[in-house]
Amino acid sequence: MSATKTASHKRTKPPTKAHSSSHPRFARPGEGRWSTIRWGRLSIRGWVELLAIFLALVVLYSILFVRRQHIEYRPAHTFSVHDPAFFGSAHAAANPVPIEGNRITLLHNGNGIFPVMQESIRGAKKTINFEAFLFHSGEVGNQFIDALIERAQHGVEVRVLLDGIGSGTDLENSDVQKLKDGGCKFAYYHPTRALRVDRLNRRSHRRVLVVDGKVAFTGGAGFADEWQGDGAKPDNWREVHAKLEGPMVAQLQSAFQQHWLSETGEMLSGAGHFPPLERAGDLKVQVTTSDEFTVAALPLIQAVAIAAAEKTIYITNPYCTPTDEQVYLLGEAVKRGVDVKMILPGQHNDQPATKAAGRGSYGKLLEAGVKLYEFKPTMIHSKTMVVDGMFSMFGTSNLDARSSLINEEIDVTVYDASFGAEMDRVFREDLKNCQEYKLEDFKKRSVKERLTEWLVYPFHSQL
Repeated sequence: MSATKTASHKRTKPPTKAHSSSHPRFARPGEGRWSTIRWGRLSIRGWVELLAIFLALVVLYSILFVRRQHIEYRPAHTFSVHDPAFFGSAHAAANPVPIEGNRITLLHNGNGIFPVMQESIRGAKKTINFEAFLFHSGEVGNQFIDALIERAQHGVEVRVLLDGIGSGTDLENSDVQKLKDGGCKFAYYHPTRALRVDRLNRRSHRRVLVVDGKVAFTGGAGFADEWQGDGAKPDNWREVHAKLEGPMVAQLQSAFQQHWLSETGEMLSGAGHFPPLERAGDLKVQVTTSDEFTVAALPLIQAVAIAAAEKTIYITNPYCTPTDEQVYLLGEAVKRGVDVKMILPGQHNDQPATKAAGRGSYGKLLEAGVKLYEFKPTMIHSKTMVVDGMFSMFGTSNLDARSSLINEEIDVTVYDASFGAEMDRVFREDLKNCQEYKLEDFKKRSVKERLTEWLVYPFHSQL
């Protein structure tokens, strides 16, 4: 009995009281720390958090909303491509004066592009200036690295400028060091490790090679193994690049210098970079660059060209997300009786999100009478347009918002019937390897395709 009472007594004995939280030796978590000291309406920690949110918003704004000014332009059909006022009107926001006396040799696919470029590099006597968006380690990359180093070791000034995102992820640091050790000057355009977050989304999408200031190359090619081959197999992309000779080469050199100077502070001058350039052919051309904080000139050139068309508009583009203005102008061209055809990627497509973003406009284009064709053999990466067999465009720009408003691009326009006829032939040859995409196909697209279109729509301006 007494044992029971004792046990009961032990169970009901009140617990010893813990020290009060108000005791100075046992402060609440955070109490007394510098971050809890109040400064105005908030603690220091609150101000730090507010500053972090503000900086995050600044970074987001810099990445997503810093871009060139876009002018909504829907010109009426008041003159044709053959009108004397056409060329100046199309290039009014760039340079309205054509450069005469040039020769352009179109190069097709890796087999036709890389050997010609490498031969030109091996023949360099004074300078080689090379800029690219996409340069990857691999067989193609090694070929160019070896050719550039060989010339540098023979006293040629070699400069290599690659985009910090396009090339930074798939180019091995060892290859960069190899270029530097081999005597090449090297820099990244807008490197990702820089503190300038406002530049992070503004990439150089240009491809420029200038040798001795006399011969230049540009077009859509990337310097990676996907571009090897004949453009007829799934792992050999279809591409159009070009060799340029004549006075226009100075424009390509100037475009390279623009970026090289901004990244390195080195000014290029002298006969090794800007020699006197004689006539090399009969082509009238212009070189248009897309630059930071300017009016987007390329969409205006395209708009005037489309509005001036009377017979044909042939467009080939790998990443096609046309604006409402472009859809409208192409539809108006069809109403005038213009044959409007577009070649786009088919099942072989390296950027499905971009295709999904553009597919939303396919219905409007098809309803307007534009004919769409999907390239079957492989990924088609050509970026070309030819209007009425007279006015041609090629270069690095895609038919999308990134090229128009964000990326640094370089494009060549040519005003010549013989060159236009060649561009027409190239388009028709590619058309033989396409399957038409009709309005019924658009209406029957899968639930997955429709869902993807909806998901990527908010990011339309970034694709």
